[in-house]
Amino acid sequence: MANKQVDQEEVITLTVGTNPMKKIVPLVIIAPVRDEADLIRLTLDSMSQQTVQPVEWIIVDDGSKDNTAEIVQEYAAKYPFIRLVQRPDRGFRKVGGGVVAAFKYGITQIQHTEYQFIAKLDGDMSFGPKYLEIMFKQFASDPKLAAVSGKVFREEDGKRVEEIIIDEHVAGQFKLYRRDAFEQIGGFVEEVLWDGIDVHTARMKGWNTKSFYDDDAILMHHRLMGSSDKNVYRGRLRWGRGIWFMGYHPLYALASGIFRMREKPFVIGGLLIIAGYLGAALKQAPRYDNPEFRQHLHKWQLAQIKGLFFKTKTK
Repeated sequence: MANKQVDQEEVITLTVGTNPMKKIVPLVIIAPVRDEADLIRLTLDSMSQQTVQPVEWIIVDDGSKDNTAEIVQEYAAKYPFIRLVQRPDRGFRKVGGGVVAAFKYGITQIQHTEYQFIAKLDGDMSFGPKYLEIMFKQFASDPKLAAVSGKVFREEDGKRVEEIIIDEHVAGQFKLYRRDAFEQIGGFVEEVLWDGIDVHTARMKGWNTKSFYDDDAILMHHRLMGSSDKNVYRGRLRWGRGIWFMGYHPLYALASGIFRMREKPFVIGGLLIIAGYLGAALKQAPRYDNPEFRQHLHKWQLAQIKGLFFKTKTK
């Protein structure tokens, strides 16, 4: 890709239209959504209030039966960087692969082709007005940073509860990528664990990825992770089958299930992840067909487990 590289200071001095208070970054955001009428205003309000704005935000309506499209059109009439595109209804919510398919369709609809960053955003999120500004400071400080996000929380009983991901991973709900890195890894795969495969592929190719804590860069998730299809129990079984497909080492799969037992649904959620993994293993279900990737993943996972016992930091 022969895109001109623009440093952080140059990026955020570009203005949107005649409003000198609003600044843009060469970022295209694609948000695949389906039946998000109850929550999408939170995401639309969060993005419209950013201190810097994307050059383009494509919201892909993936067959909504509610009034998601009408709500998006309402905001698009006020904010020119927002654009709605619609895909034919497949008749059901296809978790993981369906989201990526809709995201890829969004890529074909991009009008500002000189973008340098690309993001996938869910339609059930909210975040503070400095979120994008803070993310771009991270990119400016590390030229090898492929992808970045804040940490994800949800509200339970009036308190913030973290949806835990390790620092080397990036939240799938709002995944912001440097375009060079995104294209080098071949984009997202149309599978449930697409948001793990991409991160490990990027690190395998020499890039850095990170999520980090910042009070002004918290992502609030307004739906329990893994509950968008039927219920959270089905989601945890699907998660287990997904980590089998991705190529998890058995020890790391077991450790992951045990770790997730402390999240809702307590204990049973982690057991279902392990059951999903073992069920897929017994059936010899297909796995991600990339031996180099699986070798790199196993090496990293075993180093993480070793680090737990010897308190060493692994990369």
